[in-house]
Amino acid sequence: MPTDHIIAVIIAERNKLNRAIEALQGPIKRRSRPPKTPSAAAAAPVALLSSLPAKKRKGGMSAAARKEQSQRMEAYWEAKRQTEGKK
Repeated sequence: MPTDHIIAVIIAERNKLNRAIEALQGPIKRRSRPPKTPSAAAAAPVALLSSLPAKKRKGGMSAAARKEQSQRMEAYWEAKRQTEGKK
């Protein structure tokens, strides 16, 4: 039996064994960033978190500030269109 054939049979057998081992072990654990602290993995359960009140959103733009920003952006894009047209 030639050596190349023996090696091919052994590699095929190894691949079968690897697939069988993976099937028995289950899915491979996904690698991800570790938690900052060891206790972060054992954080509060979801039921406890859902019972906490939602944080109130702070800040934001007033209607007048939105209108001023809108006008500035319109002027910006108009100037950009004009400079692109000249090229």
